[in-house]
Amino acid sequence: MKPKHQRLFLICSALMGLGIAGSLVLVAFQDTLVFFYTPSDLLQKNISPQQRIRVGGLVDMDSPQQRGENVHFKITDQKETIMVSYHGILPDLFREGQGVVAEGYLMNPTHFQAESVLAKHDENYMPREVAEGLREQCK
Repeated sequence: MKPKHQRLFLICSALMGLGIAGSLVLVAFQDTLVFFYTPSDLLQKNISPQQRIRVGGLVDMDSPQQRGENVHFKITDQKETIMVSYHGILPDLFREGQGVVAEGYLMNPTHFQAESVLAKHDENYMPREVAEGLREQCK
């Protein structure tokens, strides 16, 4: 084989290996991706109950109801509201009117089963997507 053909074979092999490695990385990440939605987004999207997602917004006033470790509250983006059920201990910063991100599964378009709840004490510390989503919803 001529040196020119060897270089061509080496370059093609390297590109093919890089393509295979990139494909494997994308397939692996697809199982661990968790998408973020606002309550308004949830009504527009068709999300399967098996897909793990994050829902963010503000805790609706007078909505938290707690019985032991079972908590029910509403998350709003000032346009739409979704009911959230959670079993566990809430963060200390969780309260009405504050930002919250819940991670879990959408049971139906108006009910979300959370597996974890993150409370934010200030919109300055909200994820950029949450703050932008709330700003757009308030316009």
